[in-house]
Amino acid sequence: MTTFMTSEKASAQDIETLVMPGKVIVGHAELENECSSCHKMFDKQAQRELCLDCHEDVAADVNDSFGFHGLHTEASIEQCSSCHTEHEGRDAIVVILDEDSFDHAFTDFELLGAHKDADCGDCHDRGEKHRAVASDCVDCHSEDEPHQDTMATDCATCHRPVEWLDAEFDHDTTDYPLLGQHREAACLDCHEDRTFLPAPASACFDCHAEDDAHNGRSGNDCGNCHNPGDWHDSSFDHARDTDFELLGRHAELSCNDCHSETPFEDVMDMACVSCHLEDDDHGGHNGDQCDTCHNNDAWSEPGFDHNQDTDYEILGAHAEVACNDCHVEPIFEVTLTTGCESCHIDDDVHEGTLGTLCESCHTEVTWQDPIFFDHDLTRFPLLGAHRGNECEDCHETQAFANAESDCTSCHIDDDPHRGNFPQRCGSCHNPVGWELWIFDHKEQTAFPLQGAHTTVACSDCHRSSLDRMKTIDGSCGSCHRADDVHDDEFGSDCGRCHTAESFREVRTLQ
Repeated sequence: MTTFMTSEKASAQDIETLVMPGKVIVGHAELENECSSCHKMFDKQAQRELCLDCHEDVAADVNDSFGFHGLHTEASIEQCSSCHTEHEGRDAIVVILDEDSFDHAFTDFELLGAHKDADCGDCHDRGEKHRAVASDCVDCHSEDEPHQDTMATDCATCHRPVEWLDAEFDHDTTDYPLLGQHREAACLDCHEDRTFLPAPASACFDCHAEDDAHNGRSGNDCGNCHNPGDWHDSSFDHARDTDFELLGRHAELSCNDCHSETPFEDVMDMACVSCHLEDDDHGGHNGDQCDTCHNNDAWSEPGFDHNQDTDYEILGAHAEVACNDCHVEPIFEVTLTTGCESCHIDDDVHEGTLGTLCESCHTEVTWQDPIFFDHDLTRFPLLGAHRGNECEDCHETQAFANAESDCTSCHIDDDPHRGNFPQRCGSCHNPVGWELWIFDHKEQTAFPLQGAHTTVACSDCHRSSLDRMKTIDGSCGSCHRADDVHDDEFGSDCGRCHTAESFREVRTLQ
């Protein structure tokens, strides 16, 4: 029974051998007498599974959709024999590859960038399975690697196949993220060679010592003032980082204008005079609080408002007066009085006779015009023709209070009475008109004028001073003695016969 079966099996193999179309390749030679290793009788579709049972790496690619056999649509489902023919001899080529038409995208290593221009032989050695080629960069570029094994082997972290030198390393993953202008710097600007180790120091001064415009006088901590965005855009905030805010013209100054060779060691005096003592046009006269009058925008444009900042408002011509004209002594040491006399005592043409209330007559617009003075408020109000007079017509000097108020002090030369009457001109005259005098002889004297006496001129009777006239009695003879044709025979009481109307009218004797 056993002999028969063995004989029967041998007979079947002999039959298969007899119908075998040709020798298999060298790689399959040991299986040539075992047709069942690759073929299943009466089931041609089972051949693919038998191939994959031996070619486990290819089977894994198919199952994982990896590599050519796992990615190529036909290779992943078609019978292996559709591409790989057998039984054509020991030296037959069963892997048919057209390098010119092969699409490397169906592999686990797509050709990108400069790799597209590479020949197959640059990466694949003849006689070696194509799948055996490693895909790590260092496997091909170890001799081109300039970092001398100081960097990791994952070249793709920085480089791209498009251009080897176009590195895209993320410096932010290091302890020194690149900010601002540092992002534009080439690697070798900071790293002396391509080993990149040891890492350069991260202090600004380590790289920028030669660029230091301060020549080291501002220290090595450049970050106090500068930022990597723009070297000239200082991030130092004088207002925030110091007790002295830079305003106006101060903001235009360079650091050297105020600071010494070691600015961060300076102890600065904030008073204006600490810098501007030589510029003080006041010679210290106005003290050291310059900001009381001046501002940071323009030294020559004082911001001091005398009207708001003091108790003395500057008006009229005072606004054009220089500070030193009034403030003779240091301003902040002397408290000035605000009366006119405090400045104008030497200019007082009235010699103090009118007091110190200059504003009663004068204004600050101009000393002489207009003058507001009401003479009616004095002891001598101006009436009539007096209103048309100029001050100097009556006042010989501007010490006005010294002027006399009696009429003869001004009109002595105009007195037609030649002093016969007392100086009480107002008894007869008024200031409206010199000729418009009014004197009532009846009311104002003991000798009422009657008859022809009313037409007699004053001087006809008053030929001497009034004081002497007062000693004369009221008899006719006191005036008419020279006219007495009776030679005083009838006495001096002429009124017994005569009337005041006329001497020739004689009354009847009673």
